Amino acid sequence: MLQIAAQAKIFLCLQPIDFRKGIDGLFAVCRQHLDIDPMTGAVFVFRNKSRTSLKFLFYDGQGFWLCVKRLSKGKFLWWPKKDTSLHHIIMPRELQTLIWNGNPEKAAFSNEWRKI
Repeated sequence: MLQIAAQAKIFLCLQPIDFRKGIDGLFAVCRQHLDIDPMTGAVFVFRNKSRTSLKFLFYDGQGFWLCVKRLSKGKFLWWPKKDTSLHHIIMPRELQTLIWNGNPEKAAFSNEWRKI
């Protein structure tokens, strides 16, 4: 079981990606497309075009983790709208809601205790 610390930065890549990409391909997306170093310990979340799967890439200090969540039915209902930004930052509690196919914008959370 992996736990994401409350102070972790979580970046959602707003552009759908090709899910044939592995660790090296997603590493390149982080560096070249998002302009963020994936070795900082941040969590990067990607989705496929059909909105049925999410991929998570993060570095733990020794190596990279690549995790996949694929829905058995339906599609992920929420994803931020693409504006001028290439990524969207969310909190760990919002990621938990997203993983369970909820809408973090409509979830009732307690007041935020830290600054982003």
